[in-house]
Amino acid sequence: MAARIIDGRALATKMRNALVNRVQHIKESKGIVPGLAVVLVGDDPASRTYVGMKEKASQQVGIYSEIYRLEAQTPEEKLLSIIDELNEDQEIHGILVQLPLPGHIDQRKAIERINPNKDVDGFHPINMGRLVIGDEAGFIPCTPYGILKLLENEGIVIEGKKAVVVGRSNIVGKPMAFLLLHRNATVTICHSRTQALSEVTREADILISAVGKPHIIKGDMVKPGAVVIDVGINRLKNKLIGDVDFNEVREVAGWITPVPGGVGPMTITMLLHNTIEAALK
Repeated sequence: MAARIIDGRALATKMRNALVNRVQHIKESKGIVPGLAVVLVGDDPASRTYVGMKEKASQQVGIYSEIYRLEAQTPEEKLLSIIDELNEDQEIHGILVQLPLPGHIDQRKAIERINPNKDVDGFHPINMGRLVIGDEAGFIPCTPYGILKLLENEGIVIEGKKAVVVGRSNIVGKPMAFLLLHRNATVTICHSRTQALSEVTREADILISAVGKPHIIKGDMVKPGAVVIDVGINRLKNKLIGDVDFNEVREVAGWITPVPGGVGPMTITMLLHNTIEAALK
């Protein structure tokens, strides 16, 4: 029997409808309009698309948004000074610097410059550190947070399960592993140097792939009945495909996320959620 499709669009729509009501309540009861600033440096097509989606989603739920579109040659100091101004701006509660940045700008320096209380991406070392020690009072990175919501919505039990995360990025892999660990899963992180990858992935009750390699996860790498979450977004011949060979894996897995329409809509939804939380703080 084919795997159950985990519909990220449907959950994102449901959550965003709830956020509309929440924003309206905050406006009426506290006189606050949650504000999000997005800074885009350069003209990367994928980044431009993401920023446009974030702007549209913000407007839909009633969040005030400002987009700063900077030339690719913008000096690092200029970007840092804009972040400083946004840190001081009382109307802006969340700041997001769209990654990746051009090579001449130190990505870590830009992230660390954001006030941790406005770091709605959850990438600041203080928020990352909170996540590592199990203090989720900080901001949780949006993609792993969205995946967690998808698992919860499907009623998937995490406690006691074997989870394998393929990919060790600071944006998805590492924070995802800690979120699962804090929910009492036994977690393995795999990466480009992992030997016999398929032997490890076949052990997983919950398999999450976030490496950005088209169809790296095949049907014979998946445990029958496993939950398979595909974070990869790869463009091949003007078509978006994931890390997971969907047609093969859906015949083996118990649950699977599609690409597009799985994890992606939840990432933006959790960004909106974090921005509202920032406004309340």
